[in-house]
Amino acid sequence: MAAPSASQQIDQAVTRHLTQVIAAEAAKQGWQGQRFSHDSSPLNSLAQLPACNHSPTVSGDRGSPLARQRLTISCNDQPGWSTVVSSQVSLFLPVVFANQAIERGHTISAEQLTLQELDIGKAPRGFFNRIDQVVGMGAKRRIRANQALSPNVLAMPLLVRRGQQVKILASHDGISATTLGEALESGGQQAVIRVKNLSSGKTIESKVLEAGVVTSTFR
Repeated sequence: MAAPSASQQIDQAVTRHLTQVIAAEAAKQGWQGQRFSHDSSPLNSLAQLPACNHSPTVSGDRGSPLARQRLTISCNDQPGWSTVVSSQVSLFLPVVFANQAIERGHTISAEQLTLQELDIGKAPRGFFNRIDQVVGMGAKRRIRANQALSPNVLAMPLLVRRGQQVKILASHDGISATTLGEALESGGQQAVIRVKNLSSGKTIESKVLEAGVVTSTFR
């Protein structure tokens, strides 16, 4: 087998370097199942470069691995050489998608989700890499079937659902009371929602404390 040319050595060195960069970023972000490809182009001619006796070294940008990088490839032979490569990574991850339409305000279950590979450079609003990151959260708006889920369409887990009977905790001047109400809106923890007091018939604003429990003050 013929020894690799300088051009082949450069491509191999860039691939090794980017593999390490992507692995480090995946460990930092908690990503699983990633793969990548790269489009790398030398910024000057490689035609006259001799093959390197040892694997070339790579140095370059420390920014986001998804941004275009300018990498310096160096052969440390005597005499050696150095050249510059422009490299763009495409990084693919299993990403959480809805496998069916999810209506606004609904709590999301695992059965409504699936993983599909996506180039995350095409997900500027963010994404989720694991289904368990999404289960139990609420839909802020209607989510289409086959839509990738991003943080901006999800809310904290819903603890109270519209139409649900809830316990209202109320206090005034050190006196506490409990009564039943009907939630007129859905909400997660600390959300302020409208609740109908079933005893008085009045609609009040209440803060969600926990599942099925809200708090308010007498007015």
